[in-house]
Amino acid sequence: MAGSNFVDYVKIFCRSGKGGAGSTHFHREKYIPKGGPDGGDGGRGGHIILRGNKDFWTLIHLKYARHVFAGHGGCGSGSRSFGKNGEDKIIEVPCGTVAYDADSGEFLCDITHDKQEVVLMKGGRGGLGNWHFRTATNQTPRFAQPGEPMQERTVILELKVLADVGLVGFPNAGKSTLLSVLSAAKPEIANYPFTTLVPNLGIVEYRDGKSFCMADIPGIIEGASEGKGLGLRFLRHIERNAILLFMVPADSKDIKEEYNILLNELKQFNPELVDKQRLLAITKSDMLDEELMEAIRAELPDDVKTVFISSIAGTGLVELKDMIWEEINNEDNRTHTITHRNIEVKPRENFNDEWEDDWEDEIEDEQEEEIDYDALEWDD
Repeated sequence: MAGSNFVDYVKIFCRSGKGGAGSTHFHREKYIPKGGPDGGDGGRGGHIILRGNKDFWTLIHLKYARHVFAGHGGCGSGSRSFGKNGEDKIIEVPCGTVAYDADSGEFLCDITHDKQEVVLMKGGRGGLGNWHFRTATNQTPRFAQPGEPMQERTVILELKVLADVGLVGFPNAGKSTLLSVLSAAKPEIANYPFTTLVPNLGIVEYRDGKSFCMADIPGIIEGASEGKGLGLRFLRHIERNAILLFMVPADSKDIKEEYNILLNELKQFNPELVDKQRLLAITKSDMLDEELMEAIRAELPDDVKTVFISSIAGTGLVELKDMIWEEINNEDNRTHTITHRNIEVKPRENFNDEWEDDWEDEIEDEQEEEIDYDALEWDD
């Protein structure tokens, strides 16, 4: 994934179509001067629809299309002719897109399958024509219903990539190197922190033509939940993963402590992530001998499966893929549903009110100043 092309967050303004007004037409022909009401109904306004598309992998096509407007319904006419329905506006999004209300942060919908459609905003219903209001006591109704108004809403779309296993670790833990060795992905790799700035996906080949998807996210550090480093912005991409692979380098001062720090940061972001099946990979193990491995293994946590790997030397990678494949195919680890929490949105500041207050203060200051016109010099 190119860093300049990967967009996983957009905010768009959506407006559905308003319903068309009903007609107050009366039937008139050559030999039927008073044919009675025959006004037709107005057309329905267009819907705003989200549709999943497996061919999309980013929201970049919506980055510069911030306004999405559906068509308005047409008005009814004589002979009980209905108005034309407004044109629906379909927004194509990649699978894994979640929609939120930008003002309240409320969760709206989730797109997980190809061709899945969700009506994000309904168009207004068309008004009834005067033909519907005829009665025995009111045979010439000269009124009709107006169409329902349109709906307006600012929507936040977030992409949460779909993968079988997600890589979690500190910067320079070897996540991108592992992904580049196991798959055909070409993430940026360097010897400085935060080399990975966007999530990367790779397809890992297994035995007998089988494969699974692996997701690499930017490294997180202690205090990420408070905004340090890249914060927790990209952790949403592993919410859908079946299992999580924690990666800690062998040259860390305290492997168990670093593992607990990562686990705590996930808990701060979403407590449900702690319930996922976890694996622990000790990277850069080519610098260890058997004696050091046994010493490190004795200090590792007991509630997680551990494997020593080296992406450069290629050791332990087969064992790692076997462990991942076994856990992925475990029905207890499959992610069937996910609880999307409401997001926090900052309240909008009313700049007009602030400007009006400042303007009123300036006027009051000018009015308080008394001008002595007698002291002014006047030209002859």
